[in-house]
Amino acid sequence: MIRIGLHGASGKMGSEIIANLKGLNNAKLSVAYTIEPMSVDDGVIVTDKYDVLFDNSDVVIDFSIAKASINLINYARTNPKPLVIGTTGLGDEGGELIKLASAMMPILQATNMSLGVAVLNRLTEIASRVLSEFDIEIVEMHHRNKIDAPSGTALTLGEHAAKGRNLSLANVRVSGRDGMIGARSKDEIAVMALRGGDIVGRHTVGFYNDGEYIELNHTATSRATFAKGAIKAGIWLANKEPKLYTIYDALGI
Repeated sequence: MIRIGLHGASGKMGSEIIANLKGLNNAKLSVAYTIEPMSVDDGVIVTDKYDVLFDNSDVVIDFSIAKASINLINYARTNPKPLVIGTTGLGDEGGELIKLASAMMPILQATNMSLGVAVLNRLTEIASRVLSEFDIEIVEMHHRNKIDAPSGTALTLGEHAAKGRNLSLANVRVSGRDGMIGARSKDEIAVMALRGGDIVGRHTVGFYNDGEYIELNHTATSRATFAKGAIKAGIWLANKEPKLYTIYDALGI
């Protein structure tokens, strides 16, 4: 039985992970890290201390906010523990920190834990390479309370689109258009964000050319999709060697 520690347990994704861990015969929630009061099942430890979180878990799943996630990774550097990082918006600092920490422990980082999105990433890279003359536009939609934009998933899709054309997303990304900006350049990849209501997540990657276009869509209708993916990743990661892993490794695709 894999003991799972949950960092960011009182958040929306934390609640979904807790619900989806119930009844599993190969994993259980052992400790919930939160700075807010919360109620959990008997036998589950609730704490705001990292040493308690780490001492009572075999793997830690992180769905928190960027600052908290970076604090967690820094603690893990001197107290190695398998980590599944699902928090987005970590920036360059977080990315470099994860690379350093993965030399000491197994870390799986994914901006989206969905099997469908993992496949969409692969399809985006293939389509970008094959449809080399098509313009690429990526649009993501999320609920009004999402605090980072564009979403980590949209940026990852953009990276796969750029990779398909041997480009760096940082050099070609456009995240807004306003005023007399001139014609669209050939290489630019737009990544646009919409916010409203309670939308769980929708991502569209469009390939547009004269006379035809193709759009690849993924729509999440429940956060349970991401929770199940994160749990699967945690169980898979628990006994791996120190290394930085991807969701593709965990899913075997």
